[in-house]
Amino acid sequence: MEQLYQLEKIVWTDADFNVMNWHDCPIHAISFTKESQLILDIDYIFKWVLIKNTRHYKFWIAPCTLVFENVYNIAIETNYTTLTIDHISKENPQKPKNSAYIGKDFEFDWIIETTVGEINFKSVGYIQHVRQKPILLRSQEINMEIRGGVSFDTSFIQLS
Repeated sequence: MEQLYQLEKIVWTDADFNVMNWHDCPIHAISFTKESQLILDIDYIFKWVLIKNTRHYKFWIAPCTLVFENVYNIAIETNYTTLTIDHISKENPQKPKNSAYIGKDFEFDWIIETTVGEINFKSVGYIQHVRQKPILLRSQEINMEIRGGVSFDTSFIQLS
């Protein structure tokens, strides 16, 4: 069985959207900033590994900070505080009202579908920061002690 997962990079952006998949990634916390950011503390699953001779998986997973930029028109529709991402999509590209100021040509309607509701908003894109090297677990969630609690840190880890 693989003992190390080689991270391709530690910072992912909306330019990587088509190769990223947030299915079954738990959201530990949500924050909003004065800089019009929506920040999610998540456990990102980099790879699903089928356990030999079973129908069960292990997961290469790491705590990450997912920061959406220039966010507005936010709607959160859920009756629960425990959120797990099912799917993230973007649609309806349009020119931002403040495009000259922010230096972005497009914003999108973003939909974060969770297993218990949706988070919808407009944003020009995101940056996802990997906070720790991925570890191999049988669970799709890292326990709070190992992940260092809830964090919105965007510091860089070392790949080597």
